[in-house]
Amino acid sequence: MTARDELRLLSWSGSEGKPCYLSADDQGGYLSRLADNIEAAQLGTAGELLKQASEALDDQDTDSEEMQRLAKELTGALRDVLRVATSRGHRLAVSEPHCI
Repeated sequence: MTARDELRLLSWSGSEGKPCYLSADDQGGYLSRLADNIEAAQLGTAGELLKQASEALDDQDTDSEEMQRLAKELTGALRDVLRVATSRGHRLAVSEPHCI
């Protein structure tokens, strides 16, 4: 959860690779739910790619083109997962009270 008037870093980039943000005023709104669903899909895709990569590494017959394709897809998935983690970490930091 983010504090009122905070901006939520979205898990996708805008034009020219610039980060996209969403006002956190309406945490249960359509765009917030859409962002949550996209994050879930991105995390699911990363998990599937990890499984594929593990299987490909165990398979002696996997060719270099397949490994290169997997490496590119894993790179994109890692970028997405890092952005999700950054966004969620920021929201946790903002919502948790600081104890002294």
